[in-house]
Amino acid sequence: MAKIAVEHPARVSLALLPPLALYAHIPWCVRKCPYCDFNSHERAGELPEREYVQKLLSDLEALLPSVWGRRLVSVFIGGGTPSLFSPQAIDELLAGVRARMPLEPGAEVTLEANPGTVEAARFRGFRDAGVNRISLGVQSFDDRMLVALGRIHSAAEARRGVEAALASFENVNIDLMYGLPGQTLAMARADVATGIACGTPHVSAYQLTIEPNTVFYSRPPPLPEHDEAADMQLAVEEALGGAGFEHYETSAFARAGRRCKHNLNYWEFGDYLGIGAGAHGKVSFPDRVTRHERIKSPRDYMAGARTLANEGPVDPAELPFEFMLNALRLVHGFPLTLFQERTGLPLSAVQRQLAEAEAKGLIARDLRMVRPTERGRLFLNELMGLFVSGNKGRGSGVPVSGPATRTS
Repeated sequence: MAKIAVEHPARVSLALLPPLALYAHIPWCVRKCPYCDFNSHERAGELPEREYVQKLLSDLEALLPSVWGRRLVSVFIGGGTPSLFSPQAIDELLAGVRARMPLEPGAEVTLEANPGTVEAARFRGFRDAGVNRISLGVQSFDDRMLVALGRIHSAAEARRGVEAALASFENVNIDLMYGLPGQTLAMARADVATGIACGTPHVSAYQLTIEPNTVFYSRPPPLPEHDEAADMQLAVEEALGGAGFEHYETSAFARAGRRCKHNLNYWEFGDYLGIGAGAHGKVSFPDRVTRHERIKSPRDYMAGARTLANEGPVDPAELPFEFMLNALRLVHGFPLTLFQERTGLPLSAVQRQLAEAEAKGLIARDLRMVRPTERGRLFLNELMGLFVSGNKGRGSGVPVSGPATRTS
C-alpha cells in the first residue's frame, strides 16, 4: 500500500505558493512561417487592437479571485507578432494590467517583435508603455536562410532591428535557429558570430524541428543530417560560451544578470496566468495545482462571452513529469528542495526515477542538487520519459516542450 501511495501520490500540500507571472498572447502575424506551430494567424485587414486588449483585460479580471494578494514577477507579451500592435495598444494593455495586479519592483516586461514590423520610433513607444525587454525573432542573418524559412525580413533589416532595439532597451534577446534547409556548419557558425557581434545580452538558439500541422510537415524541406545538426549545436554552444554567454537552459544563453526571468519561472515550475487566444496558464493553491487554457481561434475568442476552453486540477500523479519536463532543461540543474516546494509532493515520489536516470548516466546528483549530464542534455526525451506517470523504465518517446510559449 505504501509503495502505491509513493508512485501514485494523491495529495498535494504546498507550504508556500510559487512566483507568479503573466503571459499575454497576441495571435496575429504578417505571414505564417512554414515551420511555425504556434497559435498564430495571418493578419487580414486592420487589427482589432482595442477590442482585443479589452478581452485580454477581461480574462485577467476573471482570474483575479484565484490569485488575490499575489504580485507579478514578470509579464511576457508573445505571439504571433505582438509588435504589430501599436505602442498605444501595448500601453493600454500594460496600464490595465497594473491597475488590476501589483507588479514586483523591477518586474521584467518582455515584448516579442519581428525585425520586419518595427522601427526605432515604435521601440521608443513600447519602452514608454512599460516594456523593458525586447525579444527579436531574427532566426538568421543569412538572406538565403530567411527565404527558406519564409521570414518577411531580410538580413539587413534584422541588423537594423537589433540596432534599433538596443538603442531603446538594455535588455534585448535575439532568436536564432540552426539546422536550417541547405545550411552548412560554416553558415551556422557565421550566423552565431553575427549574433554575438550585434551586442545583445541574451541569445535563444534552437535547432529547427519539423512539427505536425505545419507546411514543413506536409512538405518537408531538405535538412542537414543528424550528425551535421549536432555539430552545429556544439559550434553554437562553444561560440556563445567563448564570448562570455552562460548556457543556463537548453536553448538559452545570457550574459551576467540577463537571464530571462519570465522563462526561468517556467523552468522552475512557477505559476503563470495565460490570457489571450490559445494561451495556457498554471495556478497553484495550498492543496492543488491547476491549469487553464483559452479558446484558440481568435474569431471565437473575440466573439464568445467565455474564453476558457479547459480548466481544472492537474492529477498529482502527473506533477512529477510536469516538473521535470521544465526543471531538467536547466543546464545547472535544480535544488532537490524545489521539487517539494513547487509540486507539494514528497521527494519519495520521484526517488525511483531519479535513481534510474542516474544509473543510465542521464543525471548527476548529490544531497542538494540534480542536474542533467551532457548525455542527459543530448537525450532529453529519454530522460523526461522516465518521469511519465506509470512509466516502468520504458524510456523515451516523450516530446520535449515547454508551456506553450517561446524560450526567449
